[in-house]
Amino acid sequence: MAAMNASSLIFNSSSLSSSSSKQTRIVKASINIPNRITRISLPRLPTGGLLQEIELQGFTDKQLSPVKINKNKNDGPDPVVMAKLYAILEAVADRVEMHKNVGEQRNNWNTLLLTSINSITLAAATMAGIAAISAGEPALALKLSSTAMYVAATGMLSIVNKIQPSQLAEEQRNATRLFKQLQNQIQTILSVGNPTIVDVKEMMDRVLALDRAYPLPLLGGAMIEKFPANVEPAVWWPQQRRKQSRGDTGYNGWNSKLEQDMRQIVSVLKVKDEEEYLRLGEKALNLNKLLAVTGPVLTGLAAVGSALVGSPSHGGWAVVLAVVGGALASVVNTFEHGGQVGMVSEMYRSNAGFFKLMEESIESNLREENLGKRDNGEVFEMKVGLQLGRSLSQLRDLAAAAAVKGEDVDEFASKLF
Repeated sequence: MAAMNASSLIFNSSSLSSSSSKQTRIVKASINIPNRITRISLPRLPTGGLLQEIELQGFTDKQLSPVKINKNKNDGPDPVVMAKLYAILEAVADRVEMHKNVGEQRNNWNTLLLTSINSITLAAATMAGIAAISAGEPALALKLSSTAMYVAATGMLSIVNKIQPSQLAEEQRNATRLFKQLQNQIQTILSVGNPTIVDVKEMMDRVLALDRAYPLPLLGGAMIEKFPANVEPAVWWPQQRRKQSRGDTGYNGWNSKLEQDMRQIVSVLKVKDEEEYLRLGEKALNLNKLLAVTGPVLTGLAAVGSALVGSPSHGGWAVVLAVVGGALASVVNTFEHGGQVGMVSEMYRSNAGFFKLMEESIESNLREENLGKRDNGEVFEMKVGLQLGRSLSQLRDLAAAAAVKGEDVDEFASKLF
């Protein structure tokens, strides 16, 4: 643009007069043009600025990106641990359905076998009575049929009393409930927790402990003994393990007052709740033993009496034994299996196990000297209160009463059952 302006000025000066003054002005103008050009300031172009910025950004990303990746990797759950927990969760869900179905099946066994045995026994007693007032071949047929039915009822009662279908059904109901509880705990860990390999090990141990506590097979010695010498609390949990430290958590919700309250609650659980349910379980077990023996004995005596119906020397007593024995056997069988005495015995045993688990859980926390490895004190106190059906104030009142009265405390720790 400066060169064009200079050419235009020279062209205009040549078309006008050639006076020296105008030429001087033109020369001055032509001389001033370079001065004006020298005063033009052009923007300074960046020398490699864009390249330097790109390189700097790339260098920064290269330096910072590994830190970000490592941080995200450390903060997020381990995918292998998650996969293992999901595998355990699927197995637990399958066991829930399996124990539920088996429990319903064994409950049906109890109902059907009870009805069938009572029907056979009463039919045999009726036949024995009819045979006593009949004569000839019809009496012989009725007598033999009654004897055969009594023998069959005796064998069936012996088997049913051995396996106790009502108790088997209660075992499967307990197993279903406990597996559902475990399923919910695993889902909670997956949802809100940061699971570790320790959680996987703990869940595996709990699944296997439940399998041992509530076996499905009836043969091969796997079935729970229905008539033990002594009633022991049911145990469906693995041995309490030392927990991982959660870092520096201070007192972790614990204080000397809470520890003292938990010790008093453990003493009440041992002296009152667990002891009471073991005592009731012992009574139910002894009653079940008596009924389990009495039923087959009565049907066996009735079978002998039925076989002797019509005998000249023992005919009168034989009829009484056959008819009355069959009637009493039906009453005993109905009371034992209709009243589900075996189920009641298992329920008491399971309740005693529930209190034993609470005792071990509390004592395990109290034995741990590192407060960071304990469960949070406030949360743990709330859990204990919920499991016993008490509010926090009621739980503390119970601990205070136990501290004053000791073993003479006049109330049970649990208000649920």
